[in-house]
Amino acid sequence: MSDIFEKVGRTGKILKQTPVYQGPIFNLVKQEIETPDGLKVERDLIDHGNAVTILAMTDDDQVVLGSEYRVGRNAETIGLPAGLINEGEDPLTAAKRELQEETGYVAHDPQVMTAISSSEGFTNETVSLILTHIDPSEHAAKHFDHDEYVNTQLVPLTKVIALIKDGKIRSAQGICALTWYLNFIRPGEKR
Repeated sequence: MSDIFEKVGRTGKILKQTPVYQGPIFNLVKQEIETPDGLKVERDLIDHGNAVTILAMTDDDQVVLGSEYRVGRNAETIGLPAGLINEGEDPLTAAKRELQEETGYVAHDPQVMTAISSSEGFTNETVSLILTHIDPSEHAAKHFDHDEYVNTQLVPLTKVIALIKDGKIRSAQGICALTWYLNFIRPGEKR
């Protein structure tokens, strides 16, 4: 069987790039590109920093969930701890920092499960999905950003799955992290 995706990974040539908007979290750029197949196209790119989403679990299958206001929904939503990777940080360092800042929990033995694209059609953001274990009795100080507040709870894994099925958890990154864990890590995990 021939490899039908043998051309994957070829890059386009950016012919022109024009800044449209520069903000604190992302920039909007208009690009003229020559694609690998020779097409000349115009695209808008949301240039966004990379991020982490953290599946933090206790030894008895409790998951750290938080609720906070999210502008994209204009509502408080439920999700896994997450945040941007600061300049000079790797995903594991960012995950440890974000987990502690948002929840007060300390990450033990974090590992990158995989990295996903938020939406390849218009943003270059990559989100690393991190699995870590916590001891619920071990707490450190929380350090919220000036414009955030997160309500944190430990929720049984079975309840988290039910929240996803019921549409109460809608974050693609959180759903991907949990699905990756349940399909590729948990079946062979020895705890």
